[in-house]
Amino acid sequence: MSAPIKPLTENFAVAPQLGPDDMADVAAAGYKSVIINRPDFEGGPDQPTAADVSKAAVAAGLKIEYQPVVGSAMTAADVVRFAELLRILPGPVLAYCRTGTRCTNLFAAAQQLG
Repeated sequence: MSAPIKPLTENFAVAPQLGPDDMADVAAAGYKSVIINRPDFEGGPDQPTAADVSKAAVAAGLKIEYQPVVGSAMTAADVVRFAELLRILPGPVLAYCRTGTRCTNLFAAAQQLG
């Protein structure tokens, strides 16, 4: 896998940008679901799209959700949706964005919701 996975709990981890070629490795590592928090083309035209990653994730047997969040403009609704995804998706869950920080912040905020 091209990017390091950083576990935050037994059931949740974050990673920097992943691509379609990483999804089989994510599944092999035991993850059941992936949340994409990076908006398409945030990093320019060379960034893998959520559609391409999603197709590879499904082929690898993963559940996938695309929840684009702008890191500098995270909203309460973003946090509520992220918390809902953590409740409904089979775990363990891996979320990714550009560096993993945005996903970490969403996770911390979602934990505050109880």
